[in-house]
Amino acid sequence: MRTDSTKNSSTHLSEDDAVDLDHGGTGRVLRRRLKLRHIVFLGLAYMAPLAVFDTFGIVAEATAGRVPLAYILILIAVAITAFSYAKMSRYYPKAGSAYTYARETINPHVGFMVGWAATLDYLLLPMLNALLAAIYMGAVLPAVPAWVWVLSTIVICTVLNVVGVKLAAQVNVILVVVQIVVAVAFLFFAIRNIAAGIDGATVSLLPFDPSGVPTGALLGGASLLALSFLGFDAVTTMSEEAIHPKTDIPRAIMIIVVAAGVFFIAITYTMQVLFPDVAEVGDIVGASPEIAKYIGGALFQALFVGGYMFAVLGCGLTQQMSAARLLYAMGRDGTLPKRMFGRVNARTGVPIINVVFIAVLACSALFLDLASAASLINFGAYIAFGAVNLSLIFATVKYLRPAGRIGVFAGIVLPGLGLIINFALWLSLDANAKIVGLVWAVAGLVFLLVRTRMFREPAPAMAEPDMD
Repeated sequence: MRTDSTKNSSTHLSEDDAVDLDHGGTGRVLRRRLKLRHIVFLGLAYMAPLAVFDTFGIVAEATAGRVPLAYILILIAVAITAFSYAKMSRYYPKAGSAYTYARETINPHVGFMVGWAATLDYLLLPMLNALLAAIYMGAVLPAVPAWVWVLSTIVICTVLNVVGVKLAAQVNVILVVVQIVVAVAFLFFAIRNIAAGIDGATVSLLPFDPSGVPTGALLGGASLLALSFLGFDAVTTMSEEAIHPKTDIPRAIMIIVVAAGVFFIAITYTMQVLFPDVAEVGDIVGASPEIAKYIGGALFQALFVGGYMFAVLGCGLTQQMSAARLLYAMGRDGTLPKRMFGRVNARTGVPIINVVFIAVLACSALFLDLASAASLINFGAYIAFGAVNLSLIFATVKYLRPAGRIGVFAGIVLPGLGLIINFALWLSLDANAKIVGLVWAVAGLVFLLVRTRMFREPAPAMAEPDMD
């Protein structure tokens, strides 16, 4: 979803309540039809509730069995950032994102760099998805090489996208329901085992005890967990389709983050109580399916992995098409070469070259481990989170504070704290991921310098993915 970069910031601060909006004469009219419950549900669908199981093993190892504590740390960072998103979505009720907020409040060139960094997430999510498919299926069928599951996932999603198949809203509902049922069943079996004292399991505060764990190790583990919250901010792109955007979008953001955070802490607490030392599981990377087998038997493990694979294929399909559409929008607008990325197939209406390009990028899953892949994804996420906190500070100083619309604590102190925490978590990411991310950022900066003739011309508009 694009926004007009020529609009003056003051127009965004004037809370527009138009019912039908046409983006720059494109003919696309967005109708306000989404209530609070719809926005919350779509946000949860975008986040994928089963993401809580993705990194449990590697974070448990990194934090010496303190995954719930690591989740509390990341929840604090995300909650403060969510507060900043909520404020920005209220004062800038047009559909937007970290890129939009940074562009309008800080500087268009800074906004471009934020959008460029965030683009890396969308390009690499299908890679992470394929890697997770291999990890989970490998737990059930260890004799099958991991590359088979990686390539199978990529091929299935690519073929479905090339022929023009898209998940309807009803399928998204089913996707979320299946994930919630699987997660709740997992929680039920875990609590039952703890209540029965299986293998000496008992309620304990040890998973929340920071003593004996180096701060660097705790931050390093927590830095990987942003993966579980990716997508909560996507509801800001629905501002122009919400019936009451100035109230429902901020509420939805906070509801999604708090509900997901409590849910993630509860799930990982039961897992950590059952396995204080995750090394006992055997396969640390694939710890979650092994724990599923431990608490519910082979049948539940099969159902658990089956439900997860259903989510993987659904998410992979939408992630790949979202990334392909993002590249198409950038190609159409001239940010990327139009002849390659700005074309769609006349019969299917699908940007086939872009879909295949994303599939090729996803094949990098063959050469990465989960920790490196998660760090790569989170590189752009922390930049986006930090940019939104910084945007609220700039908006407060330039517009909101002089107008008496926000206080110093809410507009400067709190987002300042969020900025510091997100920066600390960004520093704790895998070194190789930071190198790759910085190379990507440098490439974006070089492009920006050339395109704007050393900042003498306006920054090109960045495309923003839609949430259909």
